[in-house]
Amino acid sequence: MAEVTISNVRKVYPGNVEAVKGVSFDIPDGGFCVLVGPSGCGKSTLLRMVAGLETITSGECRIGKRVVNDIEPADRDIAMVFQNYALYPHMSVYDNMAYGLRNRGTPKDEIERRVQEAAKILAIEGFLERRPRQLSGGQRQRVAMGRAIVRKPQVFLFDEPLSNLDAKLRVQMRVEIKKLQRALGVTSIYVTHDQVEAMTLSDKLVVMNGGRIEQMGVPSDVYRKPASKFVATFIGSPPMNIAQGVVRGPGAVALGDVVIPVEDMAADLKPGDAVEVGLRPEDLAVGPGGTLDMRVDFIEELGATQLFHGVLGSAALVIQAATGLVPSDSQTLKLSIDAAKVHLFDVATGMRRGR
Repeated sequence: MAEVTISNVRKVYPGNVEAVKGVSFDIPDGGFCVLVGPSGCGKSTLLRMVAGLETITSGECRIGKRVVNDIEPADRDIAMVFQNYALYPHMSVYDNMAYGLRNRGTPKDEIERRVQEAAKILAIEGFLERRPRQLSGGQRQRVAMGRAIVRKPQVFLFDEPLSNLDAKLRVQMRVEIKKLQRALGVTSIYVTHDQVEAMTLSDKLVVMNGGRIEQMGVPSDVYRKPASKFVATFIGSPPMNIAQGVVRGPGAVALGDVVIPVEDMAADLKPGDAVEVGLRPEDLAVGPGGTLDMRVDFIEELGATQLFHGVLGSAALVIQAATGLVPSDSQTLKLSIDAAKVHLFDVATGMRRGR
């Protein structure tokens, strides 16, 4: 096993197209790091540079104590799991898992031991003689992970491995991947555009945007203290409400004719300054004790919860509340706002204003 260190890594394509713009972070030995962001943000390019499938324009990538910039992919001691499984259709499951070991001259009895061990971990012992076309999508992805496991690499790389699966199977495989990574203790880098996957899998979350790191940290910290409006609206489902506000004074911001409390306000903000106000849908308390009235336009029924779409002052909001907490035909909601859960962002830069 090994730590991974990315130091000021850049990737520039012909035509001066900069896909990755000076990214730096490190992953401790045995850590699970997830790179998340929208399409085109540079996350897959960065993963491919770690894998050696893309050259690094500048900067340094270390796996353990080795700088691997100029080392061939096969010699980096990594294993990669792809979105499309990348299995050989004419080979059995056993042969797909054993193929890489045979190419490295691994003894036959060692191959047998490793394949059987991985198959047991992944619950695919009964499929070893089948061809990939005889398997479901989830079973194929288990085979692809098994092929990576038998290598016993220093680092696992996952490139959107669950995107081809249906919603229910994605949830199941997500749990299995996390359990597997913890059991094996292998340093892992996982790329996804799905923020739920990112939050549930990662020890360290790296949010990318436009080739740069927008924020990184423990998932709960990124969620609760987003560094920018981009992170605030990208991480979380439903996304954070963003409304235009005006500072009224210390600890107070107006949304039209409604004034709400703010605990974490930057010291240089003064009355009359425009800010963008962030409110997570679940952080707005619904109940008869509320002092604010929100007009309800329509309600989304989600089973255990309801989403109330409406307007508070000048702000269009979505509120998440437990089903049955208020009548489903309500046209007005009584709200309470915890000042500690109000976020402020700079109108020009989108960056957080406050601690």
